[in-house]
Amino acid sequence: MIPLVEREIRASFVNCSKGEASRLNLPRDLRELDWESLDFLGWRDPQSPERGYLVAEHGGKLTGIVMRFPQGVKRSVVKTTVCSVCVTSHGGTGVALFVAPRVGAAGRQGNTVGAYLCSDLACSLYVRGKKATDRLSGSETLSLEDRVARLVLNLDDFVAKVLA
Repeated sequence: MIPLVEREIRASFVNCSKGEASRLNLPRDLRELDWESLDFLGWRDPQSPERGYLVAEHGGKLTGIVMRFPQGVKRSVVKTTVCSVCVTSHGGTGVALFVAPRVGAAGRQGNTVGAYLCSDLACSLYVRGKKATDRLSGSETLSLEDRVARLVLNLDDFVAKVLA
């Protein structure tokens, strides 16, 4: 992913008002991020823990999505859940159901799209082996390039559903 600046990030959001986009909390470490290892920018709001954000390229355009996830959901530490974007296995609360309002009138009427994503939104780092989960993962037979392509395809599908 190419490095982004605050103005680009805020202008990319499609499922919230411009006012909301101007007030959302951006990651503090934008300049220090390993942009070459990211397929999308994802973060959770440190001041509002039930909110998450992602910014990805979709159809040649930067697209930002505001998401929420339920707080207080009890997860079993012995069960394993899988991220629907990067297909990484996590235990406990490592995967969360993120829900995004659809764009336009549908979103204003309360229609949403959900996806089970890595709770920390660090899918790109898990795929590349730069971040480990608390679960032993079986060896995947796909090459790194194929795993990244799958992540991009799955993310693109989620973004397309929010835009529909």
